[in-house]
Amino acid sequence: MKASKPIAAGAADSVSERIRARLSAAGKRFHANDNIADFIEGDAELAALEAEVAAKAQALLETLVIDTESDHNTQGTAHRMARMFLHEVFRGRYHPMPKVTEFPNAERVNELMIVGPITVRSACSHHMVPILGKLWIGVLPNERSNLIGLSKYSRIANWIMSRPQIQEEAVMQLADLLEARMRPDGLALVIEADHFCTQWRGVKDESHMVNSVMRGAFLQNTALRREFLQLVRS
Repeated sequence: MKASKPIAAGAADSVSERIRARLSAAGKRFHANDNIADFIEGDAELAALEAEVAAKAQALLETLVIDTESDHNTQGTAHRMARMFLHEVFRGRYHPMPKVTEFPNAERVNELMIVGPITVRSACSHHMVPILGKLWIGVLPNERSNLIGLSKYSRIANWIMSRPQIQEEAVMQLADLLEARMRPDGLALVIEADHFCTQWRGVKDESHMVNSVMRGAFLQNTALRREFLQLVRS
């Protein structure tokens, strides 16, 4: 995050309004699944945003007619909610991407690599309830590809997934990021997840969603795509 800057006279009063104004001035969208860390000016401003979120969460609890004064279970709940949203379940919106060590493909590896299953946790942007599932990533590198360490796939995936979103868009965002960083000949992702927006509310159905993204060689080569899917299912 950028170092803090003095706030100009006449700037919006609330932290969220200042951040929103920067995004709008830069022509940047701030959808639920967008990262806005570059527009938060330092840890002090992030802490101030957390305090504002806590105040709004407290107002929500009061509007729901929940007594947060005499009920020991909900004392401090608003602050816990704010910290959870900004630093945990929606961390991918408010914090920069974790550092990822890349190294050249010195041995010219060009065989299929599969990473997974990676546990992914997200939230449905329609109802803000959990999406929990597993992710598999297939990579077909070439001699010019950048390779990344095994644990870094999980870090990147968790950074993308820890935002409010829908599963179909999340897997595409992750594919775009990996493809841009690694420059492989082929990239394949499969995600299978349970959605609490259907299991906890609504129809209360136990079904889950599976979707995939195929790029490059996986899209063009039927045998390669079949090999990846068979290994994932085994």
